[in-house]
Amino acid sequence: MSDLSVILDAAGVVAGAGGLGYAKVRAPRVYWSLVGLPVTWGRFTLSYRSTMDVCGLTVQPSALRAFVTRNVARREVLPVPPKVRRVRGTATGLRVTLRLPAGLEPADLAAASERLRHAWGVHSVTVAETRPGYVELRMTGYDVLRFVRMPRGVRPSGLAVPVALREDGTAFVRDFRAVPMALTLGANNSGKSVYQRNLIAGLARLPVALVGIDCKRGVEQSAYAPRLSALVTTPDDAAALLDVLVTEMESRFDLLSSHGVSDVWELPAGVRPVPVVVLVDEVAELFLISSKKDEERRERIVTALIRLAQMARAVGIHLEVCGQRFGSELGRGATMLRAQLTGRVVHRVNDKQTAEMGLADVAPDAVAVAGLIPAERPGTAVAADSSGGWSKIRTPHTSRDAVSAVCREFAHLVPDFPALDRFRPHVPTAPPASGPSLVKPRPVTE
Repeated sequence: MSDLSVILDAAGVVAGAGGLGYAKVRAPRVYWSLVGLPVTWGRFTLSYRSTMDVCGLTVQPSALRAFVTRNVARREVLPVPPKVRRVRGTATGLRVTLRLPAGLEPADLAAASERLRHAWGVHSVTVAETRPGYVELRMTGYDVLRFVRMPRGVRPSGLAVPVALREDGTAFVRDFRAVPMALTLGANNSGKSVYQRNLIAGLARLPVALVGIDCKRGVEQSAYAPRLSALVTTPDDAAALLDVLVTEMESRFDLLSSHGVSDVWELPAGVRPVPVVVLVDEVAELFLISSKKDEERRERIVTALIRLAQMARAVGIHLEVCGQRFGSELGRGATMLRAQLTGRVVHRVNDKQTAEMGLADVAPDAVAVAGLIPAERPGTAVAADSSGGWSKIRTPHTSRDAVSAVCREFAHLVPDFPALDRFRPHVPTAPPASGPSLVKPRPVTE
């Protein structure tokens, strides 16, 4: 009987170990909650002071503190680490709020993040300044970008759309009011289209006008036609559409002037024009010309894009530009336009120069990271902006059909926009049962 009990106990231990091993690979959130979080929390608590000291994240105490410690407490005077204010566990990691002593800055902790990661045995450590003198260490217990799962309760609102997951487990939100113009770069099959799908799926739920420019004959954006206020699929039509948008921008400036305000959001809700998001699928097609007669059209397009990128933020017109490369080889105006696109998302690229085009002028430290994105992880990218901050993100896979269904569901949100009526795509009463989308844009007449 005792032998049977030993065998059953051993079988239970083996089954439990096997279950934890399976959970570690297939259900990392479960494993982290049961095993990883308690172990990491304990390791952090026991080794915090020594780790900070070894990593050079301590400072000498003030003269008064040193005097009291030496003469009153009769203890050895030790260097002072950042004071732990709060520790809390999450579904993906550990969050630690620290009060920095005089002499330390957030950059010091950011520079030591790799050493802290190895010391506490976590997947990554990022540093975020919450307010002057306080930082938050965001430890991620496992690779959250392996199986992307967006945080609960994050929904599109205002002009902010959650489109991807950051490496620290938080949502990457594309906020058009904070970053009105953006550029997305990446090689074929790197995840650019999936990123744009998630963006459109979020924007479709908001009261905005969506304008599509897809010069690949509409193979991508035509599926979203029920929710688009305008869609053009050739450079000639794109030039006409951009001229209309520039005219709309100028009329909105006149509206702001008549009300004595400088931003569209300062207008009363009753007269405020609807925000416009312009989605350019492949920007190089707008710059390239095949003959000399196309030069005039190219100049119209480039001039209109630059004017919109420079001034349209104040009147609620935003650009979301996508392409494989976007450098000076596209011709005059390309570099000037790129400089106005302050938000940058760079997926896997084929060469270092492309990563530098997207990141070198806003976040130089992120160039090397973008060059190391593996091909077997489509949707992974580096997101940065003109503030110098950057993060690694990955977009959850979303099918074209799923986004098309969202666009049909929210087709009633297409705003009344008479200036864009002639660019409005024809939408069939019912989507085709199978095969590619048959939606075609209306012919544009000058």
